[in-house]
Amino acid sequence: MLRKSRIGPIAICALAIGLIGLAVPRARADESGEYRFAPATRDGIGKFYHGREIAQLMGFDGAPWLDRVSREQEERPDLLIEELHLDAAMTVADIGAGSGYLERRMAPLLPHGKIDAVDVQPEMVELLKELALQPATRNVVPILGGVDDVRLPPDSVDLVVMVDVYHELAFPAEILRSVVRALKPGGRLVLVEYRAEDPAVAIKPLHKMSVAQIRREMSSFPLVWEKTSERLPVQHMVFFRKL
Repeated sequence: MLRKSRIGPIAICALAIGLIGLAVPRARADESGEYRFAPATRDGIGKFYHGREIAQLMGFDGAPWLDRVSREQEERPDLLIEELHLDAAMTVADIGAGSGYLERRMAPLLPHGKIDAVDVQPEMVELLKELALQPATRNVVPILGGVDDVRLPPDSVDLVVMVDVYHELAFPAEILRSVVRALKPGGRLVLVEYRAEDPAVAIKPLHKMSVAQIRREMSSFPLVWEKTSERLPVQHMVFFRKL
């Protein structure tokens, strides 16, 4: 059940996620042995990774919520972008880019760089293509990702960002391997997730993650934890660097 808090619109999103359900093509059957399967809970898919049930994906119908005006104050994307320390010539990959909310804010800060805006839903990619036609965001490159591969060239990206996305990945291990492959040596991965440690964050449990769980899952890859920022009102920013 959703808790009442000052974050009313976030609670609405949590309900929307449960109603929208899965909106992407079915992933291939798991043959890696990295996952455990059990009956799905109300908001999960019945697939477990490092003891965590993977959450249902928010579908294309949730796109308007991503661009809500109140998000500026509820999540403070200005602080998020400030914390990324973008360089003008960087190549940034936004995995689960959705409607391009972050792209509109990052693109002007990357006049000599680009943003690989990756999403698994064709409808979202169409929105990103429209965005890429606008003068201020011509450095956005829309990419239709796979459920188990971000489809980026090896050693091509300086920074990978996932905002409220990782907990919904149907194949987190496979996606992380493709992310690590795409990162340049020394490149950074930043996961932004609602705080599971804070009961006042009115998001359903499967759509939140603790820092401990994030670090546990990243420990399987050649990534070193750099820092955790708690500057955002309701989310962690957890930073890793490729070895």
